[in-house]
Amino acid sequence: MDVLFVGVGEAFDEALPNTSLLVAAQGREGRRSLLLDCGFTAAHAFWRLAPDPAGLDGLIFSHFHGDHVLGAPALVLRLWEEGRTRPLAVAGPPGVAERFAAVVDVAYPSLRGRLAFSLEFIELHPLHPGQAAEVAGIRVSCAEPEHSPPCLALRLDEPGAALFYSGDGRPTPATEALARGCSLAVHEAYGLEPDIPGHGTVAGSIAFARRAGVPRLALVHLSRLARHRRRAEVDVALGQTVGLDAFLPEPGDTATL
Repeated sequence: MDVLFVGVGEAFDEALPNTSLLVAAQGREGRRSLLLDCGFTAAHAFWRLAPDPAGLDGLIFSHFHGDHVLGAPALVLRLWEEGRTRPLAVAGPPGVAERFAAVVDVAYPSLRGRLAFSLEFIELHPLHPGQAAEVAGIRVSCAEPEHSPPCLALRLDEPGAALFYSGDGRPTPATEALARGCSLAVHEAYGLEPDIPGHGTVAGSIAFARRAGVPRLALVHLSRLARHRRRAEVDVALGQTVGLDAFLPEPGDTATL
């Protein structure tokens, strides 16, 4: 499984694209690629960084805030403009079809009626451990973090590797259980404060990874103030993670699981 950090920023970071991951994994019918979240500044980063943007097999939204979904209309329009005919999987929390249609229609009112490819919607629900859905043939499980609902943390599995992606939100026992056995956890860490309702923190994400037994941790979605003005404090915290490979990725960085 290969992970490309398309974006690592929060909603209002003028220097970094919104947090978004491109994951290439072995699915039921071969290797497939999924884009996890596509906020209003993520689509252009995806086109710039992805090795094959037109080869995208699906989108998964962790939740419906603008910095996670508002790049999708441009993405779909470009796929149409480039002549796509094969289906595109679109997955997310319950109501994803209606939310996706509303976002696309506001941006480009006639676009959905002109598409030469189908949109295959999959609603993702928090399931019991061991249960999963399939998105473009890739196994996807989810759990609820503490954030504005509906919001889902995601786990993607292929034989021999698993990725945890928190979306936004403070860890919960359910997300911790979901992350166990994963090779890499990508966790939202909005601030340096010990605790922020509804959001992860640097210290909280590190503690989460240790409890879940995850060997590698990537911190994303830091507030622009924490990342650009308090970077030395973040680096100190990461430098103290003995036994845990914790890092702060930049757009374009990759990880192989």
